[in-house]
Amino acid sequence: MSTPRVRLPRSASAGEEIEIRTLIDHPMITGVSSSDSRNILERFEARLNGDPVFRYDFGNGSAANPTFTFYVRAAAPGDFEFIWTHEDGTEFRADGSVSVS
Repeated sequence: MSTPRVRLPRSASAGEEIEIRTLIDHPMITGVSSSDSRNILERFEARLNGDPVFRYDFGNGSAANPTFTFYVRAAAPGDFEFIWTHEDGTEFRADGSVSVS
C-alpha cells in the first residue's frame, strides 16, 4: 500500500540548487467523514548525510498520496534518506545519492 517514490538528480554542480520530488501511495483516511478507521501518516522527513533538510507534520486535512517538491543546495556529495512515519510508528523509507562536481 505505502510505496514511496523519489526523484532527484544523480549529479549536480557545486552550489547548484537541486529539485527533489517525493510521492507515497497512502490513503490518508482521517475517519471523520467515513466509517473507515483512521489511517494517516504523521510525519515526513528528508535528511542529507544524516542532517534534516525538510520536515512536514501531517494533519487531518492532508490529501491521499501526498507529494512534496522542495529544493536543496548541493554543496558536497550526499546521501539522502526519506522517511514517512505512520501514526502507529511504522516507517516507510527511500534513499538516493547525488554526486557533486
